[in-house]
Amino acid sequence: MRDLTLTDFLGDWTLLREITHADGTTGRFEGVASWTADEGGALYLEKGALIMPQGRFAAERSYRWGDDLSVYFEDGRFFHSVPAGGGETGHWCDPDQYDVTYMFTDWPAWSCRWQVRGPRKNYMMTSRYLRA
Repeated sequence: MRDLTLTDFLGDWTLLREITHADGTTGRFEGVASWTADEGGALYLEKGALIMPQGRFAAERSYRWGDDLSVYFEDGRFFHSVPAGGGETGHWCDPDQYDVTYMFTDWPAWSCRWQVRGPRKNYMMTSRYLRA
């Protein structure tokens, strides 16, 4: 498979996410993720419902993606770089470590799996994206 570029992500995607905490509790997110091109990159916005044992909640998150697949938080801080061909990367968010594997082998269906470990957080989160 060829390396992906930001243009490959542009548009709307169905997003399904499974969250499994170390204590066995689970949750999921069902929604839409959109990449919208703008100057120097794209705005990533996901909207949907977070379904947890406590109930169902509206949820929304946004990031800024650079042309080089670098990802930034809303406040401009660097988050991580997406490997263009898939693979592993991570982010240290003191005191927790966020490790992610991007899987593009079934493109345009793709997924990423986050393993978060630390004194504050301990969960596995898998997000699956399908063209909307």
